[in-house]
Order: sequence, then structure tokens, then C-alpha cells
Amino acid sequence: MSPFKRGGLLAAAALAVGLTTGAAHAARCGNDSSGFNAWKAEFRQEAAARGIGQRGLQALDGTTYASKTISADRNQKSFRLSLEQFMERRGARTIVSKGRSLKKQHASLLANIESRYGVPPGPLLAIWGMETGFGSFLGNQNIVSAVATLAYDCRRTEFFTRQLYGALTLVDRGMLAPNAIGAAHGEVGQTQFLPENVVKYGVDGDGDGRIDLIRSRADALASTANFLRAHGWRPGAGYQRGEANYRAIQGWNAAGVYQQAIALIGRDIDAN
Repeated sequence: MSPFKRGGLLAAAALAVGLTTGAAHAARCGNDSSGFNAWKAEFRQEAAARGIGQRGLQALDGTTYASKTISADRNQKSFRLSLEQFMERRGARTIVSKGRSLKKQHASLLANIESRYGVPPGPLLAIWGMETGFGSFLGNQNIVSAVATLAYDCRRTEFFTRQLYGALTLVDRGMLAPNAIGAAHGEVGQTQFLPENVVKYGVDGDGDGRIDLIRSRADALASTANFLRAHGWRPGAGYQRGEANYRAIQGWNAAGVYQQAIALIGRDIDAN
């Protein structure tokens, strides 16, 4: 789900490989597939110079121009709806009902997360349900190809260059398979993190020694709570509009209707 604060336009931190938000843009962007392979060859040199290892470079080599990603990027319409229309389209009542059930089913996990990060179950379950239907659909696009295509595309080159470096870093670290599937803009896992934010906020929520936001609901939910805490979440404070923790929800997604939906769905889940 876009637009792209998920994991954060506001967060926008340099990656661990030592990159800045001004990461090299010498590779020339384009608005169709014709220049993609030439751009990829140039970008490969830049990535190698900035410390991306062989696994990451090989993943870049294997990318293809993602036409479906470009189509999705050009046709985002749900954020133009009213709050009521948006809630209806997203299935808010179903998310609340399923969220209440999962709150009971995963009570121990959610209690541990709240104890560690201060975030109650409601907003986490709201995000999980809104993003992927509680893990039922994580997307259908190759993650590395999606972010490579958007880094090449001239609309938001700088932002998606950071996402591409994030994805390549994850591949280098063994945290993302080169053929991993995600959403249209390269979002990763059960709560749909953008790649640079997996690097920054991803945590091991199930204690198995690795961070896997695709297969592990515990990792995904703990990482989401970690993101919210990093964006100012205060334990015990409210999270509706005008309350202290609403700002942390605003850090998750730039769309006002999406922010309000998370807060309202979360409230109804927590009320049960």
C-alpha cells in the first residue's frame, strides 16, 4: 500500500552501507523500458563502489523492468476516496472482526511486543490487516525488480534509489532472497515495509536469530512496533486524531484516510 511513508519518507535515514539520501544518480533515469538495461549497468558500478557485495550485485543483474509496477504507480486511486468510502473498500469491519480473533489467538506475542515497545495490539493488527489481510496476500511482484524499476523511473528516483540500496543490502545480509515476492512498489512482508526500513527497523520477534518479515508474523509485528516507537510512540498515550501517538501512525503512511483508518480500526480492536 502506497504512498510511500511506509517505513518512511519522514524516516529517510542513511543505510548501514554508508549511503546518504543523495546516493549517486549518475545512472540516467528513464520513463520506459528502453533504457533500463543501460541504466542497470551504470547503477551496478555505483552500487559496487558503495559496498554492495556480490550477492546484492547478482540480484541486481537478475532484475527486469517491471511494467506492472509502473502501471500500479501511475494509477493509485483509493487515497482519493472519503474516509467512509476507503473504510468500506478496505473491508474495515472484517479487519476488526478478524483482528479481535487474532488478538486472542496471539495474546502472548502481542503482550510481549507491547511490553517491549509500548504499542498495544490494536494498531498493529489494523496495519497487518490493512496491508496484507493478515498475511494472506503479500503481493505478486519481484521485490528487487520492482524497486530497481522505480529507481530507474524518473518520477521518484532519489526515494526509490534508497529502496533499491535497501533491498540489495538485505540480499547481501541473507535477509531477502533475490526472487522474493512483494507488493507493487517493492514492499516487504506481512506488514509491507519498504526495504530501507527493514534495514533500519527490522527486528527478530520470535527469537530464532534471524529477521524474516515475510514468513514470521512475530518478526513483522515486532518490527512494526519498533517503527512506531522510533516515530515517537509513547506507551499509554492515545492514538486517535489529536492524541499523542497519532503522529507515529502518520509516519507509517502519508495518506490521511489511511492514517485515520488505522486509528479507528485499531481502536475498535483494542476496545474488545
